[in-house]
Amino acid sequence: MTASEEVVAAPSGDGGETGSFSTAPTATENTPLLRSETASSGTARDVSPPPADESLSGMRMACIVLSMWVLIFLQASNMSGISTIQSTIAADLDAYEYAMWLTSSYLISMSSVGPVIGRLAMQFSPQTMILFSSLWFSVGALVTSQAYSFAMFIFGRILVGIGGGGVMTLSLILVIQLTSKRRRGLMIGLTNAGFTVGISTGAIVFGALLPVIGWRAIFLAQSPLGLLAGIGVYASMPPYALNPSFKARTTLQKLAGVDYAGALTLTITLVLFLYSLSTPRIGVLPLILSLLMFPIFLAIEASPRTANPILPLSILSHRGILLSCLSQLSFMAARWAVLFYSPVWALAIRAASPAVAGSVLIPTNLGFGIGGLLIGWLHVRRAGSFWLPCLVSLAFFGLALLALSFVTSASSPPLAYIAVIFLNGLCTGAALNYTLAHLLHLTEPSAHFIVTGLLSTFRGFAGSFGTSIGGGIFSRTLSRVLAEGFSRLDGGGLSKARERLITILVGSPAAVYQDGFLSDAERVVAVAGYGVALRAVYRAAAALCVLILFLQAGTGWEGPVPEADEDEEEVEGAIEEHDATMEA
Repeated sequence: MTASEEVVAAPSGDGGETGSFSTAPTATENTPLLRSETASSGTARDVSPPPADESLSGMRMACIVLSMWVLIFLQASNMSGISTIQSTIAADLDAYEYAMWLTSSYLISMSSVGPVIGRLAMQFSPQTMILFSSLWFSVGALVTSQAYSFAMFIFGRILVGIGGGGVMTLSLILVIQLTSKRRRGLMIGLTNAGFTVGISTGAIVFGALLPVIGWRAIFLAQSPLGLLAGIGVYASMPPYALNPSFKARTTLQKLAGVDYAGALTLTITLVLFLYSLSTPRIGVLPLILSLLMFPIFLAIEASPRTANPILPLSILSHRGILLSCLSQLSFMAARWAVLFYSPVWALAIRAASPAVAGSVLIPTNLGFGIGGLLIGWLHVRRAGSFWLPCLVSLAFFGLALLALSFVTSASSPPLAYIAVIFLNGLCTGAALNYTLAHLLHLTEPSAHFIVTGLLSTFRGFAGSFGTSIGGGIFSRTLSRVLAEGFSRLDGGGLSKARERLITILVGSPAAVYQDGFLSDAERVVAVAGYGVALRAVYRAAAALCVLILFLQAGTGWEGPVPEADEDEEEVEGAIEEHDATMEA
């Protein structure tokens, strides 16, 4: 027997996991990074290279991490930063009545491209897709900075959103690809921390730069930064093939194999659906068109002519994947109740200035980053089921929401509210890390990239769901309580002036403590009304957590059985038969 034919029992490289019969290769920076995890088929004798983070040089890894952090920060800061400069943009473009679309256009396009990006990353490799995503982002930022009409500005924001959606999806894909299972949880925590830093500081950075350089320069500066960061990731990645079946194909052959019809119909479905949720009142026509487009997409994906579907029906019909996505949708929608209404609490109940009100989010985002990092460092150090930790972290998240409803009144200590939202963020970071690790356990490794893109899309839905549903509960409750309070002040009935006052208070929490706007008696009614409305939102979100627990529990704890296990069972059976023969 030659050395190349000798079979040895080698551990998987992830500490504590069962080894398999494999050859013992020597890893270099040109070694395929995920050969053992992404192959669609294989035997027990497949070569399993060491984890990528152990074969990449320190310089390459540092360049990848630094470049991705720049892209993550730019992507996340565009979600929150626009809120502090949109008034100036709306004034320059004369688009006051359409100001909400300055943010919604970015969020809709960002949330709609996740599954498509995940699938294309399998065919063209993640480093190629991150380069194209950064290019989209860079061009979009350039177009936005030079826009002198509302339509051109929105076009630029859509391009930025497409690039940002690619960054959001590919950042998780690169973590899956470049790290060992032992370090994956920590790197996911670092990635999530990057997003929350961007969201937390985006509004502060944009607001601080606006009077100094203007909004056009803010977007213009992002263009070269985004492109250079994308080139940095692309140049630092070693050559590899994500899927062996695509390795020998030329670029033209890969382009010819793209499921264009599926990508188009899926994107249209998602855009129409999110558009219907983003309008002040739910858009019935876009929602109907979205529901009509979805069966067309399913028919395309089910067609025998579709060789490489964008979103295979086997993934859509997978119980663990479907329930995980629905659980994440509900979970992040509940989380948005904290992110959206904590500044409202500071403005309307604690009489904070707009700048101070925005800083209320710092504790919860700090908790978010710490929770993900701690869980990744201490616990998510292996591949496998995290079914029970998922449920425990989600349960504590719901309890924190319930506790939040008891500390919203003016008589409650402000530190109590700050402490509870910190704990809520801590549970959020832990739950996101656990649920992603568990979802990867539930699915075939060859589908991880598509599933990651799908999960990013459902998380993107959450912002629209959370603000739409939570906003409805909040506005209806606040209107009712204000009407009852003002009726008591007037001795029954509401005048036109009171109805107008209610409309203003529902839309502007800062008006509660605006000088000369309300009398002392009216302010007491308004503060009480905001306290009741916030309690209603937080308790509704806590009640939603019961459904979240059922959805997450339904995902199960058993992952797919690798095909290699069948060969291992045959080998073990042959050994047992041989031992039995020898004993006889």
